[in-house]
Amino acid sequence: MPLHQGRVPVEDRGYLFGDGVYEVVRRYAGRFFRLGEHLARLRASAAAIDLAVPWTDADLAAVCETLAGRSGLEDCTVYFQITRGVAPRAHAFPRGVPPSIMAFARAVSAPSAAQRAEGVPVVSVTDDRWGRCHIKSINLLANVLAKEKALEAGGFEGLFVRDGIVTEGTVSNAFGVRGRTVFTHPADHRILHGVTRAAVLEVAAAEGLDVREEPRPLGDFLGADEVFLSGTSVEVLGVSMIDKKPIGAGRTGPVTTALHKAFVRLTRGTA
Repeated sequence: MPLHQGRVPVEDRGYLFGDGVYEVVRRYAGRFFRLGEHLARLRASAAAIDLAVPWTDADLAAVCETLAGRSGLEDCTVYFQITRGVAPRAHAFPRGVPPSIMAFARAVSAPSAAQRAEGVPVVSVTDDRWGRCHIKSINLLANVLAKEKALEAGGFEGLFVRDGIVTEGTVSNAFGVRGRTVFTHPADHRILHGVTRAAVLEVAAAEGLDVREEPRPLGDFLGADEVFLSGTSVEVLGVSMIDKKPIGAGRTGPVTTALHKAFVRLTRGTA
């Protein structure tokens, strides 16, 4: 059905509590990129909140293919979420209630050519989220507030900082480059384990770069030669400045450009 005709039951626990998990997968030229990894992360997130997923990977893949096909888009994203179902409002888990699933396809909202070439400004924001950020929960209020704060300050993205350490962006993972070294926060409970992030680490190693997953302070990002973001929509996107301080030359750098080109080849199956 058309997206605007979709309806959610008033007592769906996703609507009432944010009690659910989600995924966004991207389709390139008619082929989903690393769908299996997205589904594995979905199951890991669901297991972390004790949410049963009765659908097989084949079932979920079929939903993605059907929606993409009906959209008529060769390049698109499919968003789907699973909640703990519909039940009278109470904090305790409902018993004997099946989970709910919802999904839709839409065109990709990608950075412009100018943003890719020039990079985007980001703004540091306090990371005051809960302690299980590796779960891809639909409860994203802290991310929403941080993103809005960054936008109001003139940024494209917010860069979470917890106890002086850069963790990730509000909707992306964050990387710094110093010489031939690429660094990013380790995949622990403080960040989302991005599928694109993992792919970027692979292509960085293949490009002969020294890859380090370790906590780094904001100062290391401010003093980096390059900084970039990764994510399903942005892919690999250079950062021009942080808190209005130029990074490197103040535009997308050569390492970021090379990594984006390598990532594009990977998504098209030509790497």
